[in-house]
Amino acid sequence: MPARLAAIAGCCLALAPMLVPWASAQGHDEARPAIEATVRQIAHELSTVCPLAAPADQAALETCRRALLSGSLLQRSVDTILLWGRPKPGESLKNTTLTQFAPEVWTGLYAPLFMFDGTWRLDYDEGERLYRARLGALFRNALDPGQYPYPFWHDARKWNDYQAANTLVLWIAPQSGSIVVGQFIKDSTETPGLRTAPIARPPFDGHWMWTDASGASQPAPALFRGLFSESNPYIGGLEPAYRELANAMRRGLCNDCHVPDNPSRMKRLVLLQTPAHAASEIKRLMKAVRDNEMPVDDTLLYHEIDPDMRAALLDYGGVFEDLVDAARAWEAEHGTR
Repeated sequence: MPARLAAIAGCCLALAPMLVPWASAQGHDEARPAIEATVRQIAHELSTVCPLAAPADQAALETCRRALLSGSLLQRSVDTILLWGRPKPGESLKNTTLTQFAPEVWTGLYAPLFMFDGTWRLDYDEGERLYRARLGALFRNALDPGQYPYPFWHDARKWNDYQAANTLVLWIAPQSGSIVVGQFIKDSTETPGLRTAPIARPPFDGHWMWTDASGASQPAPALFRGLFSESNPYIGGLEPAYRELANAMRRGLCNDCHVPDNPSRMKRLVLLQTPAHAASEIKRLMKAVRDNEMPVDDTLLYHEIDPDMRAALLDYGGVFEDLVDAARAWEAEHGTR
């Protein structure tokens, strides 16, 4: 590895965090009727296509995922970036560690992991200057391990927080009416129907992706099955193209940062460890590469990219980017999800 690359190893792809469009407190009352109407419709939609079911029900998960990806109001209501994660007690959203997702990744890989009872509440948070919608929800904690975007049990506390959650919180900007942050919490208001027996998972073995007993790559949703239809003709080329890009990123030690355990403790984490996660960030990633600068941490201190590393990323990343664009265009035209 070139010495210059080693000097920035571990954060070579630390993309600039997307800033949430925090709205002015002025005029938020005028936005409330429209936002309330949207939240009511979203709650109804979710309880219809993702109703309460057994937490191991794979068919229910698939039905929910297909519906949310097929022009759902939920997906249309998400901003260009959604920040996702758990709340940090006593901290504002700006000071809470959250992961950024493109709308289709969150809608296809994360939101379907919850089931909904149709209940909802809405209030305005003066400190955040955002509306907060609380939807009654239950986490699907008994699915096969390969049905989660990555092993949530890599952190026992995270896994327990997921399976204890009974509420999905959606933070909505008054100015745009868009969902900008999503969180899962255990609300103090207990609902008997929003409980499930806890499931113990084996210790995390350090692999974000793996091959199951039948020889299939896992997790399945992260291999574009959560994003594109099976008939999409570009699916076959996407996975090998991602492997080439992943090898290039691995040589640059990019996975030292862009993985779910967030070793660099970035406030706005960007995940690149699976094909689907990388697909959602490829535009921003390639822009940073083409501009020949990447912030190495949340302070946005920039460093030039090592020339060899940049050439590899331009090559393999460009191929992957083109295929992602083509796959998305095909989905937009055919709408066969």
